[in-house]
Amino acid sequence: MTAAFDGAAFARSLNTGPGVYLMKDDEGRVLYVGKARNLRRRVASYFDRRDKGSRINLMIARTAAMEVSLTRTEAEALLLENEWIKAFRPRFNINLRDDKSYPWIRLDTSHDFPRIAFYRGSRKAPGEYFGPYSSAGAVRESLSEIYRLFGLRQCRDSVFANRTRPCLQYQIGRCSAPCVGYIAAEDYARDVEAARRLLKGEDTAVIEYLAERMQSASEALDFEKAARLRDHIQSLQRVRSSQFVAGGSESLDVIALYLRAGKAAVQVVEFRQGRNVGGRCFFPGNLHDGLTESEVMAAFVGQYYAERIPPTEILLSHALAEPTLWSEALGRKRGARVALRWRLRGQRAQWVRLATTNAEDALRRRQAERDQVGRGLQALAELIDLDQPPRRIECFDISHISGTETVGACVVFGAEGAMKKHYRHYNITGIEPGDDYAAMEQALTRRYRRALEQEENLPDLILVDGGAGQLGRAQQVLDDLGLDAIRLVGVAKGAARKAGYERLVVGSREVVPGPHHPASHLVQQIRDEAHRFAITGHRRRRQKRAQASPLEAIPGVGPARRQKLLSHFGGLQGLSKAGADDLMKVPGIHRALAERIVEHLQNASI
Repeated sequence: MTAAFDGAAFARSLNTGPGVYLMKDDEGRVLYVGKARNLRRRVASYFDRRDKGSRINLMIARTAAMEVSLTRTEAEALLLENEWIKAFRPRFNINLRDDKSYPWIRLDTSHDFPRIAFYRGSRKAPGEYFGPYSSAGAVRESLSEIYRLFGLRQCRDSVFANRTRPCLQYQIGRCSAPCVGYIAAEDYARDVEAARRLLKGEDTAVIEYLAERMQSASEALDFEKAARLRDHIQSLQRVRSSQFVAGGSESLDVIALYLRAGKAAVQVVEFRQGRNVGGRCFFPGNLHDGLTESEVMAAFVGQYYAERIPPTEILLSHALAEPTLWSEALGRKRGARVALRWRLRGQRAQWVRLATTNAEDALRRRQAERDQVGRGLQALAELIDLDQPPRRIECFDISHISGTETVGACVVFGAEGAMKKHYRHYNITGIEPGDDYAAMEQALTRRYRRALEQEENLPDLILVDGGAGQLGRAQQVLDDLGLDAIRLVGVAKGAARKAGYERLVVGSREVVPGPHHPASHLVQQIRDEAHRFAITGHRRRRQKRAQASPLEAIPGVGPARRQKLLSHFGGLQGLSKAGADDLMKVPGIHRALAERIVEHLQNASI
């Protein structure tokens, strides 16, 4: 406890009701979030004379300030506690760490013909969101079924607005081609509503809708369409049959914990409307000695459901402390009763045992991977004369095609392997096409100038994909920024250009570890990941340019005018054949703008 903070006096000032408290250090960072039935008594317990153990003593010693938030009930405090743990990720709480945001399905309702697609990120953009899903694979499987059953579009608005004929998705029966008017807006809206109901698990209603369409097609003597709809109905019924939870409730989650040697894995399997919609394994961090399975499970459950609606039933491998309180808190979140069960028999017990086996296997594989990374870091440190294994490695690579759409990539590795939330892409501009040295210089300059300005973490080791030339340019960047103390290594292809025979350029010397050296395995993994990430960024940039409408580059032509022009001329091809006088017939297009559009489209060679 710092001299500036009197915890005992602070505790005496508190209310005796339920609430949540935060402990902060002298820089305002949250050290710990906790909930209490009686705030005054709980906070005071930290500052009495009893020994709390080294971990809690350290936390109290670093506490420079505290904040509290009163709640009406202890159940509300429990929910708020876990929301704040997710928000602040305090050092002394168990944290459900997850480098990726959860995947969702997003329906863009702002368009007359809504697009439905995979989505990951902030949900501030307008539209409807379904999820979150346990994995990207579960999202893609659901989307594939929707495209096949209802033909909803998956292309971006810029592509949709500029099409003059159906794309391949229409040809293979996965899109109804609203871009060229092959389906009426009313019919498309009915398909969108059916897709909504399918995503909500209302399979019976969807089957009835498809049956009505099949009957209509049959009465119209469109037997080919009727047969196709019949196949869709049978396929949907087979999926329901194969994934049905025999005797199960309408909606449930299976959560199984495996705890060993201070490490934990939690396997979650989700069933919705009797269907298995996927599973995912999580690895809670910040575990300390003495934690019980019930405590880890409680921390996980609270954080997992802090950002999602719990199902009607949750099957657990271990009991929760204060189960009645947890059931009440989750029930408040759902707005209906939530049953927590851990004394299980029959089929439910088998599900939990299987999920526990998966958690155990996932933890074993994760630990084996980390052990391998640890051996590689130690071997690499010895190979390039570092005093200790690097805690953070950053690797750079450049990707382009004939010097166009050049992208620099930075991937980050640590003792636990890839740190994907720290990966970065850099769109390279203002260089001669194909000048990889200048591209590398720009990527490194942008990365480390920003790191210095914003006081971000710096690496212990930097790898650059290339030989002495790339290394020299990179070293110049570090010298100019005053970061010459960071060790820099070039990764150059060997004489045979075979994986495992890379040359490590360290200053004026070269080292060839060989294909069986632990350091070589690690460097290959990092270099290949940098290469993959760079190519991904390059392809995304190239695709974005290919999909961009030439109208977007014309000053004075915004989204509204683009839509009016394309609608008036039936697409980009018709627009490109129009003269300035024709363009002036569109509301909002004056002579100077019309001539500018004609000139731009002629130069674009559409």
